[in-house]
Amino acid sequence: MVLGFTYLKLNKMILLTYGTRPEWIKIKPLIDEMAKEGLPFKTLFTGQHKDLVKTSGDFNLNEIETNNKKYGFDSENRLDNILNECTSLPENCFDGIDYVLVQGDTTSALGVALAAFNRKIKIIHLEAGLRTYDYGNPYPEEMNRQMIGRISNINFCPTKNNLQNLVNELVSGNIYVVGNTALDNIREYRDKCEYTDKILVTLHRRENHDKIDLWFNEINQLAVENPDIEFILPIHPNPNVQKYKSLLTNVTICDPLPHDELLDLLVKTKLVITDSGGLQEECSFLNKKCLVCRKITERPESIGLSSYLINEPTDLKPSFDSQIKEYVINVESPYGDGNASKKIIEIFKQIL
Repeated sequence: MVLGFTYLKLNKMILLTYGTRPEWIKIKPLIDEMAKEGLPFKTLFTGQHKDLVKTSGDFNLNEIETNNKKYGFDSENRLDNILNECTSLPENCFDGIDYVLVQGDTTSALGVALAAFNRKIKIIHLEAGLRTYDYGNPYPEEMNRQMIGRISNINFCPTKNNLQNLVNELVSGNIYVVGNTALDNIREYRDKCEYTDKILVTLHRRENHDKIDLWFNEINQLAVENPDIEFILPIHPNPNVQKYKSLLTNVTICDPLPHDELLDLLVKTKLVITDSGGLQEECSFLNKKCLVCRKITERPESIGLSSYLINEPTDLKPSFDSQIKEYVINVESPYGDGNASKKIIEIFKQIL
C-alpha cells in the first residue's frame, strides 16, 4: 500500500458520476473547483433522483439507448436491475476516460465502479472508508462501499478513522484524508446559525421502512407534548414513507426541500431528528444536536459530540427530553473544515 503521491501523466480525463441528491450535493463542490482550475472532466448522471436533482450530465443513464433498450431506473427498482444497468453502460461513456470517480455507497456507485474495473479504468472513491461492519445496517450500502473500497485506486476519506478502516482492510489504493465535501457547501451558513422553536425531522432509510409508523407515532407524540415547538418534516417521496404521513397530525409536513432551503431551516433549528448521514455531518459543522434514528452509524466520530444514536422508536422520547434541555453546543466537526474539494484539487494537481 502507498499512502503518498503517485506521479502520473498530465491531463487525465475523469468521469464524475452521481445519481441521487446526496451524491450531487457532495460532488458539486468538486465539479465547481475542477471547472475553476481547468481540470478535464466529464459527468455521468445515473438518474435515481430525477425529480430532486435539477441537472444533467454529459451522459445520462435515463437517456442512453443501447441494443434497442432504454436505460433508466428510480429508487424503487430492484437492486439487481440497478447493478445490471450500471455495469452495462455503453462504451461511449468511457471513451477517453482515465479515471472514474464514484461517491459514497449507492448500488449505482458500485455498478459504475465495476463497469470501470471491468474496462481496466482506474477508480476514485469519494467519501471512502466509512464502515459499520454490519452488512444489514445499512443494507445494501455497507457491502457496496466495502466492495468499492477493494477495487479503488484512490480513496478520499473524510476522517482519520476512515483511513484506518482501509489500512486495516489492506486495500491496495492510495489513501488521503481530506474531510467531507458536504461541508464545502455550508461554510457560509455557520455565521447564520440561531436556535428558534423549530425541530427538523427527516426519515427515509431502507432499514427503517418496517417501523416508520412507530417512529412517526413517537415524533407526533413529541409534537403533542411540546406545543411551543414546531416539528417540520420534509417528507421523502418513497411510498414506504408516504403511506404513514397521516400519523403526523401535529407535525408540519412539506415536500422535499431544495438543499439551500433545507439549510435555511437547519440553521434555525434547536435540534434535528433524522436517519440521514449527510445531516449528521452538517449538524456537527453547524453546532446543532442531532438524534440519529438508527441501530448503528458509519459516522461514529460525532457520537457524543453533536449526535446521539437512537436505536429504537421507544428510545426517542427520553433522549429528546434530555438533549433539548441544553441544545446549544460548540464543537469542532470531525468531518472536516469545509475545504475538502480544494484539498482534493491539490492532490489531483500532483498526481494527474
